[in-house]
Amino acid sequence: MTDVSPDDLAAVERCQQTYQGVREELSKVIVGQDEVIEQVLVAMLAGGHALLEGVPGLAKTLLISSLAKSLHLSFKRIQFTPDLMPSDVTGTEVIQENPDTRERAYRFLPGPIFANLLLADEINRTPPKTQAAMLEAMQERQVSAGGSMHALPSPFFVLATQNPLEQEGTYPLPEAQLDRFLLYIRVAYPSGAEEWDIARRVTGGEMGEITAKMSGEEIIETQKLVTRVPVADQVLGYAWALVRASRPNTDEAPDFVNQWVNWGAGPRGVLTLVTCAKARAVIHGRHHATVEDVQAVAKPALRHRMAGNFSAQANNVDSEQLIDMLMEAVPADKQYERPAA
Repeated sequence: MTDVSPDDLAAVERCQQTYQGVREELSKVIVGQDEVIEQVLVAMLAGGHALLEGVPGLAKTLLISSLAKSLHLSFKRIQFTPDLMPSDVTGTEVIQENPDTRERAYRFLPGPIFANLLLADEINRTPPKTQAAMLEAMQERQVSAGGSMHALPSPFFVLATQNPLEQEGTYPLPEAQLDRFLLYIRVAYPSGAEEWDIARRVTGGEMGEITAKMSGEEIIETQKLVTRVPVADQVLGYAWALVRASRPNTDEAPDFVNQWVNWGAGPRGVLTLVTCAKARAVIHGRHHATVEDVQAVAKPALRHRMAGNFSAQANNVDSEQLIDMLMEAVPADKQYERPAA
C-alpha cells in the first residue's frame, strides 16, 4: 500500500464527520434503516447508482428525497408507468420561433433526468424502451437528442426503486441492465421498536426539518478521495477471489456454485466490491479498506450479479444464501497474490 498524505487523512476525518451529520439529519424523518442509508451513501461516493427493492410503505421515496435535502442536491422524481415514453424521461426537441427574426429553430427541453439526484420510482413498471433510454443516460451521463449531446449535471445519481410484489404487468430489468446499478439494496421491514417510533412520530407531527450537510462539490471531491484510498493485496485478492469463485464450471468454483449457480459475477463485480469497500472505509473514518468492508458490501454488490439455476430454485436457495455460502467458502485471511499471466 502507498502512504496516505496528511491532506487525505484530514479529508477522511472531515468525511466521517459529514457522514455522521447526514445520518443525524436523516434521523429527523427516517427511523432506523441504518444499513440502507449507509449502502446508498456508499454507492453515491463510489460514483454509482443504486436500485432499492422493498414492499410499499417502507419510506424508500422519503429516504431518497430527504437524502437530496441533506446533500444540497437538485432532486427530481419520475413515477414510471406503462405509458411512459423515453422523451418523458430524457427530454424532447420543440420548434420555437424567434420573436425578432421570425425564424423557427429546434430547441431542446430537458426532461426530469437533468437533476443531481433522480428518483426512478418503480422502474420495473415501464417498458424496456423507456428503461433503456434512462439506463443509457446513467452509463454515459449524457442525453442524445436531435444529433446533439446534452451533458447531465455533475454529480449525477439515479436511485431507482422497484416493488417485489404484483409482478403481473411489469417489465423486469434484464440482467445486463441490472449490472449497471452499482448496488442492489434490499429494504426490510423495521424492527418492532422502530415501527413503534414511526407510528408515534408520524401521527404526532414530530417530523423535523432537514438541513444540508454536504454539497455537490464536496461529493465530487470525496469521490476523488475514494479513488486515492489504498487497498492491500489481501483485500483486493479477497474481492477478486469472491468474484472468481462465483462463476460455475471454473477451477475456482466450489461445488455448490457448480450445482446451484447459472452464472456468476463479471469483472464489474470485483470493481464494485473494491470501490465500495474504499467508500465505506472513508465514511467510517479510515484511510484504507479492509476485508470487513468487502464483506459488508458483498450482498448489495453481488445479489444482482449471481443467478441461481432451476436446481437452486427447487431447493429454495436464493442469492442471499448463495452469497453467504460463497463468503464461507472463500477464506478471508488468505494471502492472495496476482496470478501469473
